Amino acid sequence: MDYDTIRLSVRDDVAVLQFNRPEVMNALSTQMRAEILHAVGAAEEQARVLVMTGKGKAFCSGQDLGDRANMNDLNLERTLRDEYEPMLRAIFDCGIPTIAAVNGPAAGAGANLALACDVVIATESAVFLQAFTRIGLIPDAGGTYWLPRQIGTARAMGAALFAEPVPARQAAEWGMIWEAVPNEDFREVWNERARHLARGPSVAYKAVKEAIRGSFDNNLDEQLALEARLQGKAGQTRDFKEGVLAFLEKRAAAFEGR
Repeated sequence: MDYDTIRLSVRDDVAVLQFNRPEVMNALSTQMRAEILHAVGAAEEQARVLVMTGKGKAFCSGQDLGDRANMNDLNLERTLRDEYEPMLRAIFDCGIPTIAAVNGPAAGAGANLALACDVVIATESAVFLQAFTRIGLIPDAGGTYWLPRQIGTARAMGAALFAEPVPARQAAEWGMIWEAVPNEDFREVWNERARHLARGPSVAYKAVKEAIRGSFDNNLDEQLALEARLQGKAGQTRDFKEGVLAFLEKRAAAFEGR
């Protein structure tokens, strides 16, 4: 599929999905959401890790408010249900590890799109902004789901109500993201993180995602049972056998992703 609002490239088992609307800070249009949805599925089939990043100075500024000529025709409930939800579910449910490489401001739905990824790596100059109340709305695109789980109710409430930018380093200290790195090191760091995951045990990574996410709904007995079931499957993989052999032979493991 040819894309107009994004770019998708795959090399050495690493898929890079780049938002390609720098003239509007990579704001999300209807077409862009559809293209992201398609590209995530394509990346899952072709690669072992997916990186999402933005072109230009911004990661993503959220909903493109100029996407519809007549704001009176804007049905936000339908837009969220029919366009945002499939895109976010595709990212969240992706069978390979996902990294948001936040190269600049991530605002509104753009911030929450980043938080839908498994790992968020941001350049130190980036900020995360729940901008919704500035225009009389509530956080959407999963914001009210991700934030309380990642940074707690008090900080999530403050971020939503005050709509103040959270610098990347503060976001890392809060636990909103994995790490904030110096601007000059940003590209090298996220590339190496992606390559690390692309070389890793893909079946185990998928099970890690399922186990950690399942823990929020399980009691201890249920979680222990889930761990046992997933570990049983991981223990049958060629990667497990290779990992043990590599450990015994004191060498780096050559995982195949199966």
